[in-house]
Amino acid sequence: MGHHLLPGNPPVEINLKRSSRARRISLRVSSLDGRVTLTLPRGVSEGDGIAFAAEKADWLRGHLARHGGTQVVAVGTDLPVAGRLLSIAAGAGRSVRVEGDRLLVPGDPAQLPAKLSAYLRALARDRLVAASDRYAARLGRRYTRITLRDTRSRWGSCSAQGALSYSWRLIMAPPEVLDYVAAHEVAHLAEMNHSRAFWDTVQAIHGPHEVQRRWLRTDGTALHRFRFEAQDRAH
Repeated sequence: MGHHLLPGNPPVEINLKRSSRARRISLRVSSLDGRVTLTLPRGVSEGDGIAFAAEKADWLRGHLARHGGTQVVAVGTDLPVAGRLLSIAAGAGRSVRVEGDRLLVPGDPAQLPAKLSAYLRALARDRLVAASDRYAARLGRRYTRITLRDTRSRWGSCSAQGALSYSWRLIMAPPEVLDYVAAHEVAHLAEMNHSRAFWDTVQAIHGPHEVQRRWLRTDGTALHRFRFEAQDRAH
């Protein structure tokens, strides 16, 4: 149904959704990335739904303040890239590039999220292919292909056919965390489970990994708060 920007300090972006199965209006704040979803049952107008959300505005802002909210990337945003916090700035030329502690993005600011997403995906593919190749060589196994997605429920996966899939957002994590996830998924080429044999395989090709696993548990969800798609907002 689109989006609505609830006015106030700060404004709250609400994603509107209609469900034939819903019996009442509901508001949900994702614990993963802080997105606010307003679900409307059949027969309830959009205006009534927005009025309901407005009544809950204080609750929403309190919840989002604890979570950190979402951040649409733009000039001035501080964005982690390979574990470094870089400030997004307007750049010249045709290519996105890193200059000191700045991430320079050329062209129309409206196209910045898409350009930055493409840059990060390409960088993620390069790093994940290199890491997967390295660990696959240590394991003595081959994978069939690598796919990058924007998954929320997992950082990577390995199919029975040997296809590896990763979240491209791993490029925002420290390099050692990206390496660990690659080792984890490559280990599944030998052990399609999480048995003791599997963890022994991870240890053999990667070494100690508890620090990286802990980082994903405590800090990984923060990578999902950054938004890279253009927003069509209704006011």
